[in-house]
Amino acid sequence: MARRSKARRRALEILFESEQRGATPLEVLRLRRERADLVVDDYVVTILDGVGAQRERIDELLTTYSRGWTLERMPRVDLMALRIGAWELLYNEEIPDGVAVAEAVALVRDLSTDESPPFVNGVLGRLQKIKPTLRD
Repeated sequence: MARRSKARRRALEILFESEQRGATPLEVLRLRRERADLVVDDYVVTILDGVGAQRERIDELLTTYSRGWTLERMPRVDLMALRIGAWELLYNEEIPDGVAVAEAVALVRDLSTDESPPFVNGVLGRLQKIKPTLRD
């Protein structure tokens, strides 16, 4: 698995855990580092910072473009993958659009339901199509 793919997976795990614990992602990361003497790729922190900084806007877009699904109804893994994918797609110019979408789909293919990959692909695909109109 490529370095950034591993970082995305670790970021998803931390985002998921932070929501379950009611803690910030960076608090969860700090606790993990303390307990396991964990070495974390810098891109994990970049994702956590980016998703955290843009979460309100990302969630607004996901609510608007995830036809028929509220954020509360989405499987948590799907939501975390969508947040990471949307952040990479809209706010990280280092990542090509197709890679952002494909990586988010790969995360849910490995970690979520059989219905998740087409759902995540559809939502992020819609965002990708209208990306030029979404710039803040």
